[in-house]
Amino acid sequence: MAPHPVVQAAIDLSAGALGGTACVMSGQPFDTAKVKMQTFPTMYRGFLDCFISTYREEGLRGLYRGTSPALLANIAENSVLFMSYGFCQEAVRLVSGQRQGHKLSDLQKACAGSVASIFSSMVLCPTELVKCRLQAMREMEASGKIASGQKTAWSVVRAVLRTDGPLGFYQGLSTTIVREVPGYFCFFGAYELCRTAFATYLGRAKDDIGVVPLMFSGGFGGACLWLAVYPIDCVKSRIQVHSLAGRQVGFLQTLVGIVRAEGVAALYSGLTPTMIRTFPANGALFLAYELSRKAMMQHLAT
Repeated sequence: MAPHPVVQAAIDLSAGALGGTACVMSGQPFDTAKVKMQTFPTMYRGFLDCFISTYREEGLRGLYRGTSPALLANIAENSVLFMSYGFCQEAVRLVSGQRQGHKLSDLQKACAGSVASIFSSMVLCPTELVKCRLQAMREMEASGKIASGQKTAWSVVRAVLRTDGPLGFYQGLSTTIVREVPGYFCFFGAYELCRTAFATYLGRAKDDIGVVPLMFSGGFGGACLWLAVYPIDCVKSRIQVHSLAGRQVGFLQTLVGIVRAEGVAALYSGLTPTMIRTFPANGALFLAYELSRKAMMQHLAT
């Protein structure tokens, strides 16, 4: 028997929170390098130069700078994402005239994930703004865009409230939604398609394909997401970080400005650490989500 919708939502929310935690702890140094290279593409020769330079200047702490807001962002985002994902799957069943609990196709699950990402964007944008600013603070100081930076998440929060008010945390929201909707269609679609392929090859149910195929499916989903929306994410990072030095223009103006001044290649700056990060980080995300969700569902059944 299916659990009560409220109980099911609580399970999805909890499993999403655990998945978000696993994702951050396994991939934060690569995310830091990605943000630095996106916002200051001419400052580093490549991923290794950025990684080594950050380690030399700031140590291991520099590579994990922004972990607190990143944890908050990922826990909040994935909790809301996977809880909304459950509700959106029911909405897809309703729209397609299927009964409750009916198994959805991989395409239908991709559509549910895409719609769910709109809700998760609302909690992700404020925390990601704080994270991105902390990660690129040293570069903002070095480039002369700001006199002195904030060193902690709380000091960034205070600065945003002082200069822009509560709405300041939503700078880059429209860009975040533009990134998330197609991105999570690719994310959930590729993840489910990959799991289906493994299940067919192994002759097992999708929920029993094992740890390695599950993690590979999560990493494959993450890779598809980033390849599809990376230029949009680059624009978002520019808006959120450079707005620290003053009011930043919107998505289209920022996009056109980057292409005119730096070329199309600048939109893909930082792609290398992102692709390196995606397999361990998203593999850990889905492994933690699926295993914890399965354990909670089994506990409920006993």
